Amino acid sequence: MGLRETMTNMASSVAIRRAAPAVASRGVRQFLSKAVDGFPGFPGAREVARKHLARTQDVDEAVKAVIDQHVRLAGAQGFVTNLGGLVTIFLAIPANLAGLALVQARMAAAIAHLRGYEITDLKVRAAALMTLLGEEGVREALAEHELDLRPHDIAVGAGDLDQATLERITADVTQSLVTRIGGKYATLTLAKRVPLIGGAVSGGFDAFYTYTVGRFADQEFPPHVMIERV
Repeated sequence: MGLRETMTNMASSVAIRRAAPAVASRGVRQFLSKAVDGFPGFPGAREVARKHLARTQDVDEAVKAVIDQHVRLAGAQGFVTNLGGLVTIFLAIPANLAGLALVQARMAAAIAHLRGYEITDLKVRAAALMTLLGEEGVREALAEHELDLRPHDIAVGAGDLDQATLERITADVTQSLVTRIGGKYATLTLAKRVPLIGGAVSGGFDAFYTYTVGRFADQEFPPHVMIERV
């Protein structure tokens, strides 16, 4: 099953939380692999981090550059997937969902790599995925006991990541993305009557959302034991 198909199935599931174990086992590792390691035309997090560090020669400045780059990418992909106006609304939601998740997960992983975390570790990858909830989303998940740890705690935890935790992260992140994207489309219905305006407004929404995720990832991945950045 391809990445877009995986994310589409995740978005279209009515009982998404009940389906989380199956979704996690079939798709989340593949998604994280593509987001973190990259694929043709989409460089991986390590390569992105290395490029910005080589240019800035400063980790914190490189983190800022990574966030800026992905904010621009999120705005652009949001614009592209929403140019069709009202006619393509149900086709654009899955594409927007997959694109936004890819961009944000790679951004968080690149930040983690710059700060010294081993992004081949599933715990770190899961923590990067969890940052897509944002500060408020994580706070709510902790308050409602849907999750027990913050992204940083998961990244540095001892032992292997248990499947149940990965499933809960996947369910919460997917639900958050579906809610945000679905809510965006509902509020932009009027703007979408003029396709170019709808695309511009939608791209701005995605860019701002990505910025908040980037700042949260910056917070959740403070300097760690330094690794060789290759």
